[in-house]
Amino acid sequence: MDELEAVVETLKARKEELEARLGDPAVAGDRRTFQQLSKEHSQLSRIVKKYANYQKVSLAIAEDRTLLREASDDRELRTLVEEEIASLEQTEEKLREELQDMLRPGSEDDDRDTIMEIRAGTGGAEASLFAGNLFRMYSRYADSQGWKLVTLNSHPTEVGGFKEIIFEVTGKSVYRKLKYESGIHRVQRIPATEASGRIHTSAVTVAVLREPGPVDVEIDPKDIRIDVFRASGHGGQSVNTMDSAVRIMHLPTKIIVQCQDERSQRQNKEKAMRHLRAKLLEMEQARQDNETAEARRAQVRSGDRSEKIRTYNFPQNRVTDHRIGLTVYDLGSILDGDLDPLISPLLNHENQPTELAKLPQR
Repeated sequence: MDELEAVVETLKARKEELEARLGDPAVAGDRRTFQQLSKEHSQLSRIVKKYANYQKVSLAIAEDRTLLREASDDRELRTLVEEEIASLEQTEEKLREELQDMLRPGSEDDDRDTIMEIRAGTGGAEASLFAGNLFRMYSRYADSQGWKLVTLNSHPTEVGGFKEIIFEVTGKSVYRKLKYESGIHRVQRIPATEASGRIHTSAVTVAVLREPGPVDVEIDPKDIRIDVFRASGHGGQSVNTMDSAVRIMHLPTKIIVQCQDERSQRQNKEKAMRHLRAKLLEMEQARQDNETAEARRAQVRSGDRSEKIRTYNFPQNRVTDHRIGLTVYDLGSILDGDLDPLISPLLNHENQPTELAKLPQR
């Protein structure tokens, strides 16, 4: 029995214990206890089900290897079995990584709602187009995870991308899975307008902000200035005849946020305030990080958004994460929202001290 199997067997026993307790009328009558135990049971059930799938794939690999030994004289059959084994081994590795991720201890920030900011950097129109590509990528990933994504503010460009787009993502383990997306995302590709076929390099900046809880950030109403204005769309064309857009300045820090994507001034104000709270929480976190920077610099790189974290190379169909030296040759699937091949390895390095230096910590 390997370490993974031993851990899951322990969790199976705990799951059975919870099932017995949940069937106790005394527990069922205690709403708070029942909810806590039900949540734990649900988490354990997902792990046990994932491990059952992992065992099923492992068994299929073992059976295929036995068949391979017995089919020594049948070249065609051996080829088919070898191809199946290769495919099953990829599935087995992915399931094992997902299990390890599910078993890893979490933090109180893991389930925080998250605000993401995508801004076009160097590269002009090509950068804004790639900002649109990244927004689509994160939108599709959010859908695959069962998360909810709501746009807070956006500045679309004439070519179809975004100069800037800010959105909120809510759901299970949102911050845990998205926190390492902060940084510079570089794209290398041939623009549609490039007649000579020359590869251009552009950059987009991504920021991932934890939404603060009720007591994390307090804002004195005297410290903010709220302006309302008429929302505008493509090329400055008016999209609303009412002054519904909201801009908020936090006077002590000079931070400015705005929201114009809702038709209601009240809704825009609520969204803008959530964004402001997240920005202030990030600023406070950065201040705390700076106080202990000397002790941490020898171990952990800064996580500043000025660092290039990833390169998307279209001609070579590859994505490279520079922090852990990971390269994936499946750019199309990544941009279609299949981010787990990038996110899972990052999470797997989270608790390994020798690798933490390569990852930004927030």
